[in-house]
This record gives sequence, structure tokens and C-alpha cells, in this order.
Amino acid sequence: MKLENTQVQMRKGILEFCILEIIARGEAYASDMLEELTVARMIVVEGTLYPLLTRLKNAALLDYTWKESTSGPPRKYYVLTPAGAQFLQELRDTWEEMALSVGIIRQGRPPGDTR
Repeated sequence: MKLENTQVQMRKGILEFCILEIIARGEAYASDMLEELTVARMIVVEGTLYPLLTRLKNAALLDYTWKESTSGPPRKYYVLTPAGAQFLQELRDTWEEMALSVGIIRQGRPPGDTR
């Protein structure tokens, strides 16, 4: 088994969560999202980001507006819909639960001991 394959799968599993977190801070342009994800070492390329944004839009979790740009064609800025904000909160809750669970396992606590 290759470590890299597992790492890629772990990143894919949380990429949607990270994208929604970025957009939750305010309207976001795809290139800015890509840059932030790259800096965070999520290793995302446009070929991964744009289909995910489309899927989230089709699921009514995101919406977008076109804005004129001073340096080229109009830009598409993404925002969360109310359903997207609710979905993100549920992902946050799930993340907290998973982080707690992994922490318990890593510390080797016996079953039933949730100190």
C-alpha cells in the first residue's frame, strides 16, 4: 500500500469542507480559493476545483455572481446559500466529532473512557 494514495484520499475527503469554509468568509473567486488551498498544501489543481464548485452549485449549496474585473474579463464570485451555510455547519460538527474520535484512538483510551 502506498502512503501517497492514502494521503490523496484523505485530502479529497475534506476538500469540499475546506472550500465551503473559504467561501463562508465572504464571496470568493476560484483563483483565490485555489491559491489558498495550495498554500495550505491541499494540492488542488483547477481540474479538481472547478468540477467540485459546479457540483456544489448544482446541489444548491453555492451561488455565484459575475463582477467586472479591472484586469480582464468578468469574474465569477461564489457565495454560500442558506442551505450551504447549514450544510457547512453540519460538516463542522462532523469534523469536531471525528477529530475527537481520532484523538481518543490515538491516545489509546479504553472503550467508555471519554476523559
